[in-house]
Amino acid sequence: MSTFYLKISSPEGDLFSGEAVSLSLRGAEGDLAVMAHHIPFVSPVRPCDCRIVLEDGSEKRGHTDGGILTVSTEKTVLLAGDFTWIS
Repeated sequence: MSTFYLKISSPEGDLFSGEAVSLSLRGAEGDLAVMAHHIPFVSPVRPCDCRIVLEDGSEKRGHTDGGILTVSTEKTVLLAGDFTWIS
């Protein structure tokens, strides 16, 4: 599967930086998923659990209290007010 560069940052610093197959979370308009070659956009992020699928098929899960998601052709960045890893 195709991957994209994902970075998750909070006021504490960078929490994730690397390649991902998908990122699922809750935007202002509802649930959304980002995959490689997604159309660029910016969205507020509501408090939610986030799911990251990595290239090897494993998953990372975390919880954010909200933030901003920016998707561009070069990278996807989640700037979270607070982010805690669940697994």
